[in-house]
Amino acid sequence: MNLSILIKVLSIVLLVYLLIVIYVYVKQRSLLYLPNIDNYDDELLTIDAKEIFIENSEGIDLRSIYYKHPSDTKNTLVMFHGNAGPIENRFYKINHLSKYKQNILLISWRSFSGNKGTADELGLYDDANSAIKWLQNQNISKEDIIIYGESLGTAVSLEIAQNKEFKGIILEAPFTSMIDAAKYHYPYLPVSLMLKDKFLSNEKIKNIKSPIFIMHATEDDIVPFWMGKKMYELANNPKQSYFINENNHLVTYDKNLMDNMDIFYKSIGLNE
Repeated sequence: MNLSILIKVLSIVLLVYLLIVIYVYVKQRSLLYLPNIDNYDDELLTIDAKEIFIENSEGIDLRSIYYKHPSDTKNTLVMFHGNAGPIENRFYKINHLSKYKQNILLISWRSFSGNKGTADELGLYDDANSAIKWLQNQNISKEDIIIYGESLGTAVSLEIAQNKEFKGIILEAPFTSMIDAAKYHYPYLPVSLMLKDKFLSNEKIKNIKSPIFIMHATEDDIVPFWMGKKMYELANNPKQSYFINENNHLVTYDKNLMDNMDIFYKSIGLNE
């Protein structure tokens, strides 16, 4: 191959690469936030929960599910879900978690579950803080609130929980940062330069003062297990882990998990 042909081939390869970089940069939020992907069979609620709408600071009504425990307890679990699918995909979780003496609030992000708006990092933080403010308007203080983050929701949980006194934090399949996650999925791209939403959870977890429970599947191929393990190492005490040998992204809700959940709830003074 002579030099001129080599230069032409390299130019074409470079052009194709630049087009890929530009495409991913422009489309990155639609690749990250996937409200229309539904990977689960929706489960019916087995608890007496109601659909409510929580207004965020931009005036968007966030479709949510609220279960008020019959004991009138102030203890409340607020759940922030991951980057794909509607809140119905999480009904099985709140069915299980209703065994504890707590209220449960499950919110959906802007652009998810029929909500208006466009998702981005700052927007999700605003949605989450709006949920906390809504609970405070119900006379529920931060000290009564347990925050549960699922996958992408773990980063949101850490953002709003850092340097505050919540009752507890539960993280399911946490990642160190969106930069690390993007490098894992797109190792051929300069993601550190491209990413708009960085979600630097590895920096924020050091600022968590609340008891923390981290769970992760060892064969997770969406958020690799080493990230969950690293997050556990970075977390302050008191902390608890549940690392299960399975190949799901999210851990299976079975007796083993619930036994470990029992231990965590007992440690924060909340029994069934």
